[in-house]
Amino acid sequence: MKRNTIRGLILLAAVSIVGIAGVQVYWFNKAFNTEEELFNREVNTALFNVATQFFELSETMAPPVKPIKQLSTNYYVVMINNEVDASLLERLLKSEFEKRSITADFEYGIYDCTNDKMVYGNYVSFDENSSQTGTDKALPKWENQSYYFGVQFPHKASIITNRMGIWIFSSSVLVLVVIFFAYAMFVILKQKRLSEIQRDFINNMTHEFKTPISTIALSTDVLKDPKIVEQPERLSNYATIIANENSRLKNQVERVLQMAHSDKSDLELKKEPIHINQLIESAMNTFDSKKEVKFVSKLDAKNDLIDGDRLHLSNVLFNLVDNAVKYGGQAPKINISTRNDHNKVVVEVEDRGIGIAQDQQKKIFDKFYRIPKGNVHDVKGFGLGLSYVKQVLKAHGAEISVRSKLNMGATFILTL
Repeated sequence: MKRNTIRGLILLAAVSIVGIAGVQVYWFNKAFNTEEELFNREVNTALFNVATQFFELSETMAPPVKPIKQLSTNYYVVMINNEVDASLLERLLKSEFEKRSITADFEYGIYDCTNDKMVYGNYVSFDENSSQTGTDKALPKWENQSYYFGVQFPHKASIITNRMGIWIFSSSVLVLVVIFFAYAMFVILKQKRLSEIQRDFINNMTHEFKTPISTIALSTDVLKDPKIVEQPERLSNYATIIANENSRLKNQVERVLQMAHSDKSDLELKKEPIHINQLIESAMNTFDSKKEVKFVSKLDAKNDLIDGDRLHLSNVLFNLVDNAVKYGGQAPKINISTRNDHNKVVVEVEDRGIGIAQDQQKKIFDKFYRIPKGNVHDVKGFGLGLSYVKQVLKAHGAEISVRSKLNMGATFILTL
């Protein structure tokens, strides 16, 4: 599937999900407001009945036309014309609330005109198992000199949401759908990226194998000439070419097989005491025959003894130095240094080559990944080296990081 097609499908799906989520949020908010209005009406009706019954029982003046005032979202006050009996008030409140299925915990307080202060009444819970019987804080005072009592619902929001079971269920389902959609998109994009990497790997492998096979074929054609026997030096040269190219093919096949095998099982390490400075010198000596490569070493780690697998760590250093040579330009200059950091050894391999873009630095350690350069194969490889390096270091409990900018070289930092 083409990249633009996938992007279009993802965009349409994302717009659809956002639209559905927006509609869900809108209706959820509408339902919440409706439930809140219904709750307020029920509480107002209950409080009005409480005020009416209180006046009837106390044989005082009838209540005002609108004795109830809502001072906040969860605080209501009821004006009366006489002192309030707390025990009677609590009994009437519980009775009226229960009639309307308002079983939410509430607090009530009574305003005392004599002392001009709000006298806290009680915290009432309909839950028999509730251990809360009161609270230390007083209800807020209303700037009114009439006798009144106040009722507050400290958990009003949770009361309303508990009444919205179907909306909460549908919203939860929508959240699961969004999570599933995001995961599906992640899997699709990951599979697409793996497909592209696989394609690039096959292209690179085809190119890498064709070169030595072609060289071997040409050398074989030359050796078929009967007159070649009369030229022993030329015969030896072509035999050497065939041997070298055959060894190159063998190494490439073994590297691919090694990475495939490492996917199925952990690396088997044969650990022994190793001086890391000596391994670095051995890796540099491998490239001595290439006169255009210049090494600058600064091996300052006095305690360079580590416990590790000599073969794998040698391969790690060789891979890093080999990459520095490959991408270091026409006349590579490679700086290699070591230092101690507490009980660790830090190794830095620096080149002054083409560098690595910021968005590519996390991907270069992925298997088969190579920085895109179109259909250019000026640097040989399968994209396996740095993946192998990271795997070996992980098996040793070590770390690797890269510091680089485009056209300003790259520095690989190993912490052993």
